[in-house]
Amino acid sequence: MGDWFTGRKRAALKRRLLAVDAYIDDAVSSVLPGATRKWDAVCAAFDRFRVRGWRRWLAEFLGEAATLGVAGTVLMLALAQPAFRETGDDWLNRGDISVTFLDRHGNEIGKRGVMQNDGVPLSELPPHLIMAALATEDRRFYGHFGIDVMGTLRAVVQNARHQGVKQGGSSITQQLAKNIFLSNERTLERKINEAFLALWLEHHLTKDEILKLYLDRAYMGGGAFGVDAAAQFYFGKSAREVTLAESAMLAGLFKAPTKFAPHINLAAARARASVVLDNLVDAGMMTEGQVQVARFNPATPKPVQQVTSPDYFLDWAFTEIRNMAKAGAFNGQRVLVVRTALDPAVQRHAEASVEQMLRQYGEQYDVDQAAVVIMEPGGAVRAMVGGRDYGVSQFNRAVDAYRQPGSSFKTYVYAAAFASGKYTPDSVVVDTGICVGNWCPQNYARKFAGKVQLVNAYARSINTVPVRLALAVGQRPIIQLAHAMGIRSKLDVGRAFALGVEEVSVMDHTSAYATIANGGRKSQPHAAVEVLDSKGEALWRQDRDMKPGDQILGAHVVADMDKIMLAVTEAGTGGRARMDGWQVLGKTGTSQSYRDGWFVGFTSSLVGGVWFGNDDFTATNEMTGGSLPAMTWKEIMTFAHQGLTPRPMLGLPAPAGGGAVSQAPTDGAAGASRSRNLTEGAARVLTEIGADASTAGGRPSDRASLGGLEIIRAPRVIAR
Repeated sequence: MGDWFTGRKRAALKRRLLAVDAYIDDAVSSVLPGATRKWDAVCAAFDRFRVRGWRRWLAEFLGEAATLGVAGTVLMLALAQPAFRETGDDWLNRGDISVTFLDRHGNEIGKRGVMQNDGVPLSELPPHLIMAALATEDRRFYGHFGIDVMGTLRAVVQNARHQGVKQGGSSITQQLAKNIFLSNERTLERKINEAFLALWLEHHLTKDEILKLYLDRAYMGGGAFGVDAAAQFYFGKSAREVTLAESAMLAGLFKAPTKFAPHINLAAARARASVVLDNLVDAGMMTEGQVQVARFNPATPKPVQQVTSPDYFLDWAFTEIRNMAKAGAFNGQRVLVVRTALDPAVQRHAEASVEQMLRQYGEQYDVDQAAVVIMEPGGAVRAMVGGRDYGVSQFNRAVDAYRQPGSSFKTYVYAAAFASGKYTPDSVVVDTGICVGNWCPQNYARKFAGKVQLVNAYARSINTVPVRLALAVGQRPIIQLAHAMGIRSKLDVGRAFALGVEEVSVMDHTSAYATIANGGRKSQPHAAVEVLDSKGEALWRQDRDMKPGDQILGAHVVADMDKIMLAVTEAGTGGRARMDGWQVLGKTGTSQSYRDGWFVGFTSSLVGGVWFGNDDFTATNEMTGGSLPAMTWKEIMTFAHQGLTPRPMLGLPAPAGGGAVSQAPTDGAAGASRSRNLTEGAARVLTEIGADASTAGGRPSDRASLGGLEIIRAPRVIAR
């Protein structure tokens, strides 16, 4: 009976399946012919568009062009997003604050920003001044859409022909975009953003408005921004009143304001003005007869006091003040007077020292650039050198350049090791071969020392030891500590991480070392000590309104770091930075292939970072951090420490002293490091007398005690 029911179920299932199959077959047979007829109709319709021969190739080309055009448009929109984010509601007022900067003694050192008034209207400027600017900077200004394609192509050809940068291809609109929105950093990203912002400016402003903004905001040398300020500075008159010869000289400043500044090099300024007059004739804006008078009677600037402006420092300080203004720190005030911690004497000496070192040793070491930052342990910046010549390049290598720190990065590795509680300066680590994967680091001398104390490994800049420490404590804790101490650049985990292959800026590296000099409390670099309004009322004070830094390192870690960092200059790679009468703590650094040389160090009063290298990242001639950087550091800091008194430091024996006349002020405090009643020369003589008196009892022993560790001062230091 059961088999009978099962057979009936199977028969019923077969009938249902056959019914479904029949339904599908019927639907397909009825729909398919109709669909086929419609498809044939579509194909017949498209057959009408079939082309052969050259028409087919044209159609293929247009189709590919349309595809690539859509893809290119999407790519351009993606690239334009970072640039367009800069164009907020207040884009035109970004620099619309006027800031007068004072040094730490209250003397004016420069101005930045633009006054809120419109200055001299474009219609009131002499036509020959406007024509001189256009003929020299952008002849097709009124004809292009923000980017001068023909001018760019011509510049590319000329630069390729001369195998270097011979001509610039940026239009006036592009230069204005850079001045308003961007920095002077030489990167492809900045050039892309500059191009998009130029198009944006052309869409939102008229040509006359763009030209007016450019003439008001271009740097013209001597601390002057805009043609009217430059006319006042160089010729003692308004831009409304300048002659053709003076207009030509002013227009020649756009290319290299310091190089062609008439108060610095009158011959070069007149030669450049002659080129501008040639441009006027070549562009058809004036005839040779009209410019003859200006050729035979070149402009002569009014006698001005020969002054140098700390322009790299002022640019950085202005950025700081502008950011504070955006954050509402000054209650909406737009005309400000800022007292800074800058020491003009130290600043001048730092600039002169860099130039002297590059002139004397640049060819020997095949190096042509440098950067310096000098600050107090609390972060107040006393001096800044962002490059060899601000007139040639306004790119601030002390703030905006990121380079490999080499062995000077080992400071963060050792600090993390001491903070972990696993190591002390006296801990013994084996210096022998070690491999991480297929990477096997070598020491500078290609030798291994065997068992070595950490204090000696750090002083001698042994490479295998920090690699072992990084493996023991972990790279991520080191990264976290470096960031907490002041490094702001991105640091990635990697095999050679402990040897300083990640990039840092001179400012960040110096401020991170200042954290150690500041007793382990984070040192925030800053320019402003006090900000006043136009009436002299205090709007902001560093000691009142600036939040103290967090405590990053414990006292025992600071004491341990002081001990090993002193060993670097007493018996290690930094011997050339040693200063008589002062305990100098620091670290040398040399990056891969000798591309970068560093010395970063401090005393009880000041912290300094020095970098030497080449802008194009080419290798130097075996320049190490213990050579030119350490020598320059000593030269600058010896001058900066005149009149200062050595103070005790954690973990170190009390300094011997040295007959100084005053205690060092801290963190930008008012008052000079030298008595205001003494000239710099008199202070120097007084210091030398005190030093002679301190050493009258006899020559210090060549054997120094370093926290219980006896060190023999080597007569010759092998630099690294």
